[in-house]
Amino acid sequence: MKRVLRIGFLAVLNWGASNFAVSQAKPQSTNPAACRIEAVDYKGWHGQQMSNPWVQLIFLPQNGGRLIQFSFASHPYLFVNPKYAGKYLPPANGQWFNYGGDKLWLLPEGNDDEQHWAGDSDLIDDGPFTFRKISDGKECEVELIGPADPQTGVQFSRTIHLGADSPQVRFRATMKNVTGHSLEWSMQSVSQYDTSDAEAQSGINPKFWGFTPANPSSAYLNRYHVRYGPAQNPAVSVRDDGLFAVHYVHLAAELWLDSPDGWLAVVDGSTKYAMVERFRFEQNQEYPGKASVIFWTNGSGLHLNSDGEPVLNSEEEGKPPFYMEAELNSPLCRLRPGESCNFETEWFPTRAGSDLREVREPGILLQPLEARLEAGKIKLAGSFGVFFPGRLVARLYDQRGSSLKTVPVIEVNPTEPILLQAEISADPKTTRVSVHLIDVNGVDRGSLEEVPVSATENRR
Repeated sequence: MKRVLRIGFLAVLNWGASNFAVSQAKPQSTNPAACRIEAVDYKGWHGQQMSNPWVQLIFLPQNGGRLIQFSFASHPYLFVNPKYAGKYLPPANGQWFNYGGDKLWLLPEGNDDEQHWAGDSDLIDDGPFTFRKISDGKECEVELIGPADPQTGVQFSRTIHLGADSPQVRFRATMKNVTGHSLEWSMQSVSQYDTSDAEAQSGINPKFWGFTPANPSSAYLNRYHVRYGPAQNPAVSVRDDGLFAVHYVHLAAELWLDSPDGWLAVVDGSTKYAMVERFRFEQNQEYPGKASVIFWTNGSGLHLNSDGEPVLNSEEEGKPPFYMEAELNSPLCRLRPGESCNFETEWFPTRAGSDLREVREPGILLQPLEARLEAGKIKLAGSFGVFFPGRLVARLYDQRGSSLKTVPVIEVNPTEPILLQAEISADPKTTRVSVHLIDVNGVDRGSLEEVPVSATENRR
């Protein structure tokens, strides 16, 4: 049933056919110290869960220290391979056991020399990690430490931080040189997002997308590089607004981008759940193959069989599972013996559809903000997904840039998409409006959008 929320002069309507209303709905728990770390059983694995009222993260320390599943508002995001559910297989060269989830890898990949990682189920991918709880309560933090790998000479560790008052998750990956000589590697955060049709429990989700800003001064010919798969891929494009978009199809493809804006997003247009992964792009640092972001669409790929005939791998190996990898790369780290480097990333789950326009500090822009002055009031309209619970406020400015006043607009939280249709009282001198998100702790998380006011009446 559709609901309408009215707050004084404010009316907020439902978002299209999704029937998700904007309200002041709170997460299930109101305990201010509601961040917990506990042992859990997950699909037959012995895992560790870190959770707050918004999200649940389940780690498998023994299986390469993976984050095997991430759920937001009870919606699971990550692919978990049913083939290996509940299993642990020791590292084995020449094989690869894809459990799913999210993990750390090395770049550059390959088998040319010792400066490339072969990428099998070795200690890097499948070695057992130790798990340590650092803190819980108002702030949760855990540490996963991997084994020292004699082949590559590195040791991974990962610290994950979760507060109690938002779904934001912070990751710090650390790579240490455990040899007596210098090394150069890049760390890669690899997240396998489930692209199956959740309702039908079989087949492809027809509305699953990946996005990241294309570099206007890209080193790649088409502003992206096809590392694997067809050069002409109708599921891939750079939109007129400069956003790279990949629509998931069941076709093996690896797409490299030198994206400079520090974010990627994956969006399930069917359920309208989205994830934004953020990182810091280092302008003057070298990235492996120049790529800061990589997307992999898992599916059938063309290769030659033993008779030299072109075949799809699904014809020989069975149907590949449905998932899309979103990968963030660190700059190449040149490490002397005993030195370490860090790679920090953040996750922001929220609600959004495949009409994503842009990612801002406090959330996702879907339908651009409009502001019209009519009969002494400003009418605001737009559509967003937010990263933090709190309140939207409108900051009003005159033509000289002087602040006129700040007006509360609406309470919001990340679990619900926002279709904003509001009227606020305004000084007729107002020429510009900026809508900010103030979180539950009173912290200004930044502007969702700033726009001029279109006047339909004379200003004094």
